[in-house]
Amino acid sequence: MVIGPEDGTACVRRRFAERWSAAVAGTSYVSLKPDELTDYLAGLTDRLVDALAAPRHDPAPAHRIGVELVAAHFTGPETMRRSLTVLGEELPTLVADPLPPDLARRLGSTLGALAAGYAEALCERTLDEQEAIRRAMLAARRESEAKLATSESRLRAMFTEAAIGIGIADLEGNIQEVNPALVRMFGYPAQEFTQRNVSAMVHPDDAPSVWQLYEELVRGRRDHFRVEKRFFRADGAIIWTNLTVSLVRDADGAPAYQVAMLEDVTERQQLQATLAHLAYHDPLTGLPNRALFSTRLAEVFADPVNPRRVGLCSLDLDGFKRVNDSLGHDVGDQLLVAVAGRLAECCGPDRLLARMGGDEFVVLIDGSSGAAELVELAEEIITAMTAPIRLDGRDLSVTTSIGIVEQAVAETTAAELMSAADITLYRAKHDGKGRYAVFDRGRTDQEIARFTLSATLPAAVERGEFVVHYQPLITLADGALRGVEALVRWQHPTFGLLQPDRFIELAEETGAIVTLGRWVLAHACAQARSWRDEFGAAAPFLSVNLAPRQLEEPDLVADVTAILLDTGLQAAQLQLELTEQAVMRDEPGPLKALRALDDLGVGIAVDDFGTGYSNLSALPRLPVRGLKLDGSFVRTLRGGDATDRTDELIVSTLIDLAHGLDLTVTAEGIETADQLERLRSLGCDVGQGWLFAKAVPAEGITAMLRRHEIREDSG
Repeated sequence: MVIGPEDGTACVRRRFAERWSAAVAGTSYVSLKPDELTDYLAGLTDRLVDALAAPRHDPAPAHRIGVELVAAHFTGPETMRRSLTVLGEELPTLVADPLPPDLARRLGSTLGALAAGYAEALCERTLDEQEAIRRAMLAARRESEAKLATSESRLRAMFTEAAIGIGIADLEGNIQEVNPALVRMFGYPAQEFTQRNVSAMVHPDDAPSVWQLYEELVRGRRDHFRVEKRFFRADGAIIWTNLTVSLVRDADGAPAYQVAMLEDVTERQQLQATLAHLAYHDPLTGLPNRALFSTRLAEVFADPVNPRRVGLCSLDLDGFKRVNDSLGHDVGDQLLVAVAGRLAECCGPDRLLARMGGDEFVVLIDGSSGAAELVELAEEIITAMTAPIRLDGRDLSVTTSIGIVEQAVAETTAAELMSAADITLYRAKHDGKGRYAVFDRGRTDQEIARFTLSATLPAAVERGEFVVHYQPLITLADGALRGVEALVRWQHPTFGLLQPDRFIELAEETGAIVTLGRWVLAHACAQARSWRDEFGAAAPFLSVNLAPRQLEEPDLVADVTAILLDTGLQAAQLQLELTEQAVMRDEPGPLKALRALDDLGVGIAVDDFGTGYSNLSALPRLPVRGLKLDGSFVRTLRGGDATDRTDELIVSTLIDLAHGLDLTVTAEGIETADQLERLRSLGCDVGQGWLFAKAVPAEGITAMLRRHEIREDSG
């Protein structure tokens, strides 16, 4: 039987449900067998995973699951704590790709909603029990008029044996009687209780609305109210209670006395506090997590006219991956804990330090005094990180890079602040690591544009946003059009027509240069074949740049062969240009590819020759047919002083060297007639530059060829 992806997913979720079942087994009194318990939790697992992976996150399903757990009698004090531990550690691993970008925030929200639903349902269940007791007491009180003796004994038994605390007071608040549960709850003897007034039970943090409700009750304007209220025990400890106060009226309906019922919910409050801490704090370092940081940052920007300033330090450990890879994740975790401790000492209690994930930390300063405050903090952090951290008997040295942004709240947004901090951090790491960089608007705008281009470049090839322009290669002896160099341009939908210096380096960094280079070669070869069909022998040969990364591709020769076959262009009409550094590398793979291309009949030219300080003795052993002198040599051929004669001697020597090796020489960057004449007198074969023409679309080359035909016909 073949197990498909859906079956595999079901198995993974089933195994998780079994671990969940094992974690909560025996913590609550439920009438479910082990397999039935696993089946029940498997259903809840599916709903939780679906809620996490939904296109639009909604914590409501998790809230309903919390309510259902209480309804199914999962009410033991350990049940929810163990459930949250299992869910927090393993639930994200059940979400299938593609993972939501805000999975951490969704997990916190989902677990929070689950706990909230559980707590609310548990509270409601208790309150229902309280209400039942209250109704029973009132019914017993009314029945006592007919059966006083019987009802008095029943009421006394209920009052004495009740698990919740009960107290009776007159309308002035003087406590008349308390039951044993209330005595145990507060730690006061019953006699001391009856010497107290309700007003003495005020907690400093009580909301005024609590005592407003009380006043309305004793004045007969309401029959009962229910609140969650704190009290002080006899030993000074704080006790949280669910308090229900009811008014008992006499036979004429006038207020007679009040009955208070109190349930001790201190453990539940502590559980909720623990859950809140787990939802908003990193379990490894104990620092605030991304969810809490995002909440605080949103609060800073909640007021669009906030006059305060805000500062942000984005930190990243340098080389942390090497620690995990070489020493293991356990040591990596210990290192993160130690780093978090040092950062906390530097930041102090008034600044929000949060772990965003991995080895990334942020420091938020609400109400910063200026960039100098953040620079001082960054310097303190970098200094603190210089001392080695000793773990498991070894000293580990780790540095951190920091991106600093400090702005007025009214002049930016939370998203812009985070983006600026990330880019500034990237610049700090790029500049050498173990240092900080301060946000610079102009440079950041350039880097944002660079990141945008880098992110969109691979898809731009598929969308057909690139075009090829062609620059003529002119024979210097007679001025004839000998060839064209194919030069790629990016017709960007936002930034317009971009020159190669804006994106070629990005293409090489991302690896997109291979796909882009293959597209340029295929497109240019098809165009060259079109010229060949129209102009025959007068058609120019085609020269195409080949990036070093393309030379390392094992399929390079096969790709070139396939493109020539598909387009019908002869190999002799194609020349591939490589930089001096790429050609001169003493590596078997690239050299083998160059020789295979040479055997195929494709010409190989060394581009930007003279700038690489290579071993010239290696040239005769390479399958090279031409050299292209770098434009820096051509630019010096301007006047007649000694410096120019020296430069001219260098150019002359390079040309003689190339001719001695039976190589053609092309000079790049010819811009003046004087440069042209000097190169011609030195025996240079081919020229290229703005003196002849800039790079133009294919139609421009076609027009040049047709004008040449017309001149020949008229001659």
